[in-house]
This record gives sequence, structure tokens and C-alpha cells, in this order.
Amino acid sequence: MTLPHKGSRPAWALGTTALVLALSASQVLAQDVIRIGSITTLEGPFATGGQDAYRTMEMAFEAVDYTVAGKTIEWIRESSDATPDVALARARKLIEQDNVDIIIGPLSGAEGIALRDYSRTLEGRTIVNGSSGAADTTLRDPSPNFFRFNTEGTQWMAGLGTHAYNDMGAEHVALVAADYAFPYAQVFGFMHEYCELGGAVTKLWSPLNTTDFSSIIAQIPSDADAVLLIQGGTDALAFLTQYAEVGGDLPIIGGSITADQTLLSARGPHQRLMEGMVAAGPIADLNDDPEWLEFVANYRERWPDGFDSPSIHAFNYYTNTIAVLQALEEVGGDLSDNQAAFQEALANVEFTNPMGANVRLDDNRQAISDIFLTRIVNDGGTMRTEAFGRTEDVSQTMGMDTEAFIALGSPSRDNPDCPPAR
Repeated sequence: MTLPHKGSRPAWALGTTALVLALSASQVLAQDVIRIGSITTLEGPFATGGQDAYRTMEMAFEAVDYTVAGKTIEWIRESSDATPDVALARARKLIEQDNVDIIIGPLSGAEGIALRDYSRTLEGRTIVNGSSGAADTTLRDPSPNFFRFNTEGTQWMAGLGTHAYNDMGAEHVALVAADYAFPYAQVFGFMHEYCELGGAVTKLWSPLNTTDFSSIIAQIPSDADAVLLIQGGTDALAFLTQYAEVGGDLPIIGGSITADQTLLSARGPHQRLMEGMVAAGPIADLNDDPEWLEFVANYRERWPDGFDSPSIHAFNYYTNTIAVLQALEEVGGDLSDNQAAFQEALANVEFTNPMGANVRLDDNRQAISDIFLTRIVNDGGTMRTEAFGRTEDVSQTMGMDTEAFIALGSPSRDNPDCPPAR
């Protein structure tokens, strides 16, 4: 996939669908408009990431002049606060009041599970994920009309546990993580490798929207070799700021939404701890792939007041939006028969995302793609993530047999668990 320059259209966006002239004016209007609703977090701890998600969605729609297969795209935006109840209410509003054909969203893990469950109640509508990364959204009891073209939290940690133990020599980490579905998936992915190698983990959970981490910091064991921080947005900023202010000096291993432009663009004492932080995920600011260089250049031109580089949420929403546009083009915008042809096309879409990684779906309509090991570097006075390792074609079962992986159980506060610290 190559992001088009302004004024141009991608190759898959050049087709048109002839209108049947015998239709009445009202029928033509109905057939000629595809309503796409979207939900992201413009409130709560991930608000800056949610704003960035809408930047790149707008870029995707502008690149095709808000048309696909000769039909006009009507885009209706909604906001959530990273909680499942609010995300579900916004989804119901989009379906029941705005009569959208497709929803793209949500951003956060528990919201994704809620929308997956809601999608089962719908006929002739499709929900395509935004950036939410809870594993069970697609791994267990998937919905036939919920699709996710971004990899998820467990996949995003591929290679990081091995790097922490073998290359960093971190035999005992203190886990500081938010207590909900997405961090559970991240912890699962890290510990899947780390525990097998002999690593020990002390778990310190906090509620989403925590502002005071003093009690958590006080519980970090004195013999810990590193802090594994699975926090994002304002929660991550609060922890790192407070840890820096008390003189914390353990190496930080970051979750995928920790080493992100949301934090890198903020100024403060936390930056002392972030330089050199290693993490893993689907995206890195510094990547020589031509697809990525063009994507970042277009982003900076379109959004001069945005981040230095697109955030992980912007990357994921863009990837999912491109999949929707490509599938719509392939079926000529046909959403008849309860969207059967469109959903079949979605299930078989395969393309290259802006990082230059191939994307395809498994049988649960979950993305298989590449994951990058990253390190935060000071690039001429600007903090950026740099890719230094790559794991190709990471599946949701981390290369294991599906039945064996599912038998490991759902990610949770207590699953998995390493042996106690020695």
C-alpha cells in the first residue's frame, strides 16, 4: 500500500460503478452514499491518541476525495472515553440514529470486546476495529461481522521478553500495568517468552485513570532489574514523571502504547527515563521503508500541528480504514444481501501497511503481520522510536498450535504467572 500524494488516488480507488438510470432520485441517493461511522477516545487518558487517529482517518478519506466505487462517503464521528459502556452507547447511536453501514473503532481493549459482542446483534452492518488490542476480542468466540486489521496486544510483544532476558540480562522485572483487558494481553505476550526463559515478574496493577503512583512506586522490589511499564497516555506520563522525581533509575521496558508519540512529544522529567527504553509493537518512528517515509511526510504536511510522527493509534485506525476502502472498491460499493459480498471481500483483503509490512487476516478475521523491536533514541534533540529488530508474520497464537495456545487460558491479572522471584 502506498499512501497517495495530495490530489492523486491509489490504484484500487480508480474504479467506478455505473448507476442504474431507471432508479428514482431517492433510490439513487440511497445507493450513492456509504455511511461510515467511527468511534475513538476524545475523552479520558487516551484523548491525544484518539485525536491523532482521526487525523489519519481524514487523510485516508481525503486521498480518495470521499468517494469509493463512484459512491460518496459520509463520515460520522463519535467520541468515547475508553470505557465499554460509553463506546457501546456511541455505537448504538451510530447504528440506530445515524443509520451507518460500517463502524470503524474503538480505540481501547475493553471497548473492543463490548463492540465485538454488540456486532453479533446486528444484521447487514459491519464493525471494523480502530486500535483496540485485547486478545479475546477475536481469539475466543469471535463475531462474524467484527474485523481487525491491526495486530493486537499479545502479538505486539513478540520478541520483547526474549530480548529483556537474554540481551538486557533482566532476570526479575517489576510490572506496572493498568488493570484492564489490553494490558492483560500485553503482559501475556511478554511473559509467554520471558517466563519460559526463567524470568520472574512482580505484578503491580493500577486502575485506569490513576494519577498518584506513589504507593505503586514504593512497592517496586529492591532487587528488580527493570520496570516493565504497560501504561499509556496520561497514566504512563504520571507514573514516569513521579518515578523520575523520586530518583528512580531502573531501566524501563515499555508496552506498545508507552513508547509512543503521545509521551515522546510531552516535555518533563519523564524524558530522562524514556531515552533508551526498549519496547515492541507494529510501528517505529525511524524506519527506512519507503512506504513509511511517504506516510510520515504526508502526515506532517497535512497536520503541521500534529505529532512529530503518527502515533500507534493513528497508524492502526489508518490501516483499518484502508482495508475498508479497498474491500468497498472490490465489490463496487455493494452492501446488499446483509453486506455478504463486502464482508467476504474484507475477509480476503491483503495489503501492505505504512510500515511496509504485509497484512492479512486469519480465520477469526484477525490480522497477521510484522512486529518490531524498538528503542527510544534522541534524534537531534527529538525523542523517537527506532526499529532494531523485526519478527515477521506474527499470528495471534504466537506461532503455537491454536488449540494449545487457547488452552493456556485467557489473559488476566493472574494468567500467565512466572515462578516467584528468586
